[in-house]
Amino acid sequence: MGPGSTGSRFASKYRGKTMRELTLEAKVGNLKQVLAFVDEFLEQLGCSLQYQMRLDVVVEELYVNIASYAYPESSGKATIRIDAEGQPPVVSITLIDNGVPYDPLAKPDPDITLAAHERQIGGLGIFMSKKIMDHMRYSRREGKNILTVTKKLG
Repeated sequence: MGPGSTGSRFASKYRGKTMRELTLEAKVGNLKQVLAFVDEFLEQLGCSLQYQMRLDVVVEELYVNIASYAYPESSGKATIRIDAEGQPPVVSITLIDNGVPYDPLAKPDPDITLAAHERQIGGLGIFMSKKIMDHMRYSRREGKNILTVTKKLG
């Protein structure tokens, strides 16, 4: 575990799935550790560099949003859970925080037909994540934001 990490990192198998989890302070400075955690898992799956780079873009966008906005008055934790099952594998990445309620999927997609200076600020990263991933799902349970993204590899 690197600096700033206060959580657990474990791997387990359950019902045919391989799962790992990392909990750490939700700070932008911990992004490198988050990406290394995800990349290590993807490499062990034999994930191509192309898919790995796409998933890294999504994880970066989602994690930085948590680190930047989930805890406006204080600091808090973020949990990144990654699992895979099937062949070719379907990878699920879940990001969990107990910050302010925020459903990134509720905001309408930006109008990308407009020139950049005509568009409202924000929303492009989530829009891009929706295009990269096969599925995105948000819920708020027990005071936690839970965002799960899935992608079939291969």
